[in-house]
Amino acid sequence: MNKEEEENRLTHLKDIVSRLPEKPGSYQYWDAEGIIIYVGKAKNLKKRVSSYFTKNHDSVKTRMLVSKITNITYTTVNTEEDALNLENKLIKKYKPRYNVLLKDDKTYPSIAVEKTEFPRVYKTRQLTDKTVIYFGPYTHVSTMYALMELIKHLYPIRTCRYPLTVESIQAGKYRTCLDYQLGRCEGPCIGKQSKEDYQNNINQICEILKGNTRKLEQQLMDEMKRLADKMEFEEAELVKKRYLLLKNYNAKSEVVNYNLDNIDVFSLEEDEDQKSSFINFMHVKNGAIIQSFTFEYKKRLDESKEELLALGISEMRERFESKAKEIIVPFEMEMEMNEAIFTVPQRGDKKKLLDLSTMNVKEYKADRLKQEEKLNPEQRSVRLLTELQQLLHLEKLPIRIECFDNSNIQGADPVAGCVVFIKGKPSKNDYRKYNIKTVVGPDDYASMREVVTRKYQRAIDEETPLPDLIIADGGIGQMHAIQEALDSLRLQIPVAGLAKNDKHRTSELLFGYPPQTIGIKQTSALFKLLTNIQDEVHRFAITFHREKRSKRQIASELDSIKGIGEKTKQALIREFKSVKRIKDATKEQWEAVIGKAKAQILSNYFKKND
Repeated sequence: MNKEEEENRLTHLKDIVSRLPEKPGSYQYWDAEGIIIYVGKAKNLKKRVSSYFTKNHDSVKTRMLVSKITNITYTTVNTEEDALNLENKLIKKYKPRYNVLLKDDKTYPSIAVEKTEFPRVYKTRQLTDKTVIYFGPYTHVSTMYALMELIKHLYPIRTCRYPLTVESIQAGKYRTCLDYQLGRCEGPCIGKQSKEDYQNNINQICEILKGNTRKLEQQLMDEMKRLADKMEFEEAELVKKRYLLLKNYNAKSEVVNYNLDNIDVFSLEEDEDQKSSFINFMHVKNGAIIQSFTFEYKKRLDESKEELLALGISEMRERFESKAKEIIVPFEMEMEMNEAIFTVPQRGDKKKLLDLSTMNVKEYKADRLKQEEKLNPEQRSVRLLTELQQLLHLEKLPIRIECFDNSNIQGADPVAGCVVFIKGKPSKNDYRKYNIKTVVGPDDYASMREVVTRKYQRAIDEETPLPDLIIADGGIGQMHAIQEALDSLRLQIPVAGLAKNDKHRTSELLFGYPPQTIGIKQTSALFKLLTNIQDEVHRFAITFHREKRSKRQIASELDSIKGIGEKTKQALIREFKSVKRIKDATKEQWEAVIGKAKAQILSNYFKKND
């Protein structure tokens, strides 16, 4: 698009914006191909839409959206709630590229009740049959099974698939099944149970599934008393059993005060990189949760928590046909609804409900992250590195982390090691070993300065990659030594340290200048990653130190034997690994490696020294 075309586009859009009404409504952005790329809602259409063309947007995605708009259409409505509902419907219809994406790929089971003369009640995950009433879905499957078990004991209804009608039953088309013989069904297929009695049972089952258990409990109590007054004790005993079953279920399923009735509860959590939001919805009736559902929104622009929660409220209330008069939310909402009020509870039973919803959404979020990390293991590492970046306020993601450690015994055989982790994984080809050359005696700080200077001077000379973060296997002293080396090279690389406690266990993360303790849970995955890096550099440095010490010991022993040259010595070391094993071997074993003459020299030397 050339400059003239771009100016024409903006002029056309500003002309549309100037004519927009200052009323609630939904607006739609179209691209050059005539496709809706974004749907929004507004309390004031003119004010909201004009903000896209009068502000400088920080988000790259928002700027990209604005650059692609070629036309704007809108629909006015009476209230902000209507605008939200319209926006929700249009998003589901057109699936615009820049709108949030509802990820609803997990199908939870529901309980289905048929609309027939003798309905069946069964669980299902398919919600497409218009001849069926659905209750649910149930995110906690155990709750659904508890309900099914209660219904089975309260009202023995048929499980067969016969197309029962009054006419077919009177014609004697059916025979009883095993359920009837076991007392699990009252035999409507052969006329043992009337249509009216069967439908009465179904009506009471529907009341249970709707959450009206307290009302049904009172009805059973009244029925039991009525039958007892009429001296019909056997029938009263059957009703009593149903009453006690229902009362026991209510005692277990009641979450809070049963006086809390017809309430919707919503909670929201965002993931670490704020690309997704997770929302939990619960519907409470008579103090019991009868519906619970958690879902995910994939962000496309920089939608706020309030915008996403408002969209989620509209989606869930429409999906579950909720008419709750009160909506519990975790923070204040600017939106208004005609027939419902918003509550942000601070204490009491309503706060317990909100806490329960929050617990559900956090568990769902953790479960989704685990699933994604199984499919893409690298994603977990990037998530942890992003967490580390935010924790230390680093300018860029610490993709490449390098960690140093020294090893010596009272200054003898001093060495150092450097391990490299790329995207949270060890890159062993980049590991480096260092013999300390300029430091005399056990001076860890001077050794660290030498190694870091050598390492990064060479990196500068050879133009090899520098780390995004350096970690010292130690506390403040080691960090200062590394920082001094970097200053001498005029390098600006963040330095962190892992300090140990009195029990020589890593206890805290240090960062900054001067170093400060960074709050991080020792049980967290990030802390585990950091200690893995520390353990790896410690293992690497110790192993190198042992190798050097072992070689020195072996070399000093064999070098003193006249007639045993370098090649012979190397052959013995390769075969026997240590001087002790060489001494313990037989003359025949020596001969197999270095021949009879050299074996005789060894034999004479060891006999003389022994």
